[in-house]
Amino acid sequence: MLYLGIPVDSCTLNVAINSYCSSHHTDCGFSILGWFFKLGRVPYEQTFNPLVKGLFREDRINEAQILFKRIVRERLCETEVVLYRCVVDGLCKVGRTAEALELIDEREKCGFPADKHMLNNFIHSLCSNGNIDDAFKIFYEMPMRGVFPNIFTYNSLILGLCKLNRWDEVKLMLKEMIGCKIYPDVITFNTLINVLCKKGLMDLAEDVLDVMKRKDVDPDVVSYNELMDGYCLHGRMDDAKKVFDSMACWNISPNVYSYNILIHGYCMVSNMKEAKRVYKEMLHNNVKPDRVTYTVFLKQLFHAHRYAAAMRLFDESRMAGVKPNFYTYCVMLYGLCLCGKVEEALEFLRVLEHNGVSLYNNYYNIVMIGLCNSKNLDMACDVFNNLHYRGLEPDIVTYSILIRGCCDYGLLEKAETFLSKMKQDKLMPDAVICNTIIRGIMLHGEYDDAVAVCEEMYAKGFSLDSSTVALLLSSRDFHATLYKIVRKFGSSILKQSFQGGKKVFVPPGAHLLRN
Repeated sequence: MLYLGIPVDSCTLNVAINSYCSSHHTDCGFSILGWFFKLGRVPYEQTFNPLVKGLFREDRINEAQILFKRIVRERLCETEVVLYRCVVDGLCKVGRTAEALELIDEREKCGFPADKHMLNNFIHSLCSNGNIDDAFKIFYEMPMRGVFPNIFTYNSLILGLCKLNRWDEVKLMLKEMIGCKIYPDVITFNTLINVLCKKGLMDLAEDVLDVMKRKDVDPDVVSYNELMDGYCLHGRMDDAKKVFDSMACWNISPNVYSYNILIHGYCMVSNMKEAKRVYKEMLHNNVKPDRVTYTVFLKQLFHAHRYAAAMRLFDESRMAGVKPNFYTYCVMLYGLCLCGKVEEALEFLRVLEHNGVSLYNNYYNIVMIGLCNSKNLDMACDVFNNLHYRGLEPDIVTYSILIRGCCDYGLLEKAETFLSKMKQDKLMPDAVICNTIIRGIMLHGEYDDAVAVCEEMYAKGFSLDSSTVALLLSSRDFHATLYKIVRKFGSSILKQSFQGGKKVFVPPGAHLLRN
């Protein structure tokens, strides 16, 4: 446009910034911001709103806050309510509610009235995170702030109460709503259906759907999707299919989520024939598969060890323009390792690095598990050593994988080295790592050392897990080692193992442990 002599105004620049930030390229949005100054334009609130939202969307929380504070401090634009909303919404979505409330209070102290949108989002965040009592404090303060609850406020509180099984209070909230002439809408009912389905209360969820119809609140596709999802989660595929078919009676067209729920449900019960039938029906009805559709099928194909079919489907999804996400890449890496294609998984990871895909510890952890399982511990250590070159830091799962790998192959000194490095990184061993080390020590007959690690575990409040107890019970020195452990720490260190509900090998006489 500049080359052709076409004027570039602020509106054009704002459109470009918004497009970049919406598509997770916020850094490119900042480069467009530079053009404002090059062209002598003055940025305004609509310029900064997408940049702040983009930083929050990319989990760059601190950068978003720094930008906001700079805008306020240097008065780069008139900080109207929309920009404050962006920051409050962003903080609430990542659970930093204390900072969000501080910002709301600061704004009120500067003479700006409380904003209903901000307070509602704040309440919704608290309810979503289980802080329902704190949410009610803000709810009761709303009239004093000159703001009155609306349907969104009540829906958030009902969601929070449902999650905590406070059903009597849910009834009271519904009565209070109606008393204030705020009537339950489709979102209110969908919230109830969603929570009831997740808790397995399918009959009650069906009752809520019937109440909707009696109250002249038309169910939407989300209502039916929630109900279907509930049945699928509990393996009741016939009931899920009936709900799917009943949508047509209410002139509701299934969407991609509807088909994905059914496909995932059939895959969960290993009924690939029906899953494929639903997929074909989906295509026949001109509903385009998305990344969830392909990822569900990929996972099932890998579990069935159909490596070639899975790779063809992955290529097919990319040709269809479906961009993989974090979960898709995890499924691919895990599936390749599961099928014994660990070298291909490592190569797949290198391709992700080369293509500039955002990298996560999970990718490398999955590959390290595959390498350890295929007796390539040295290669797993190489992957570990290269983590910091990728801008990543090993987490407790990473260390757990490598320590287990070392213990499995009798490399106890190397396991100790990783344990020391882990502590240097200020990561403390958890129950999983302690049990792994105890099993590794016992496998090599060092029972006195095992007792010493038990002592450290007990001091941290950990117990032996079922795998460790199974190994202990099957050992030749079972009675001597058991006597040392129980004599030193009491039977409580073993208690959790029997309460976990897992089956372990129990030799004759081991029932005495329960006493």
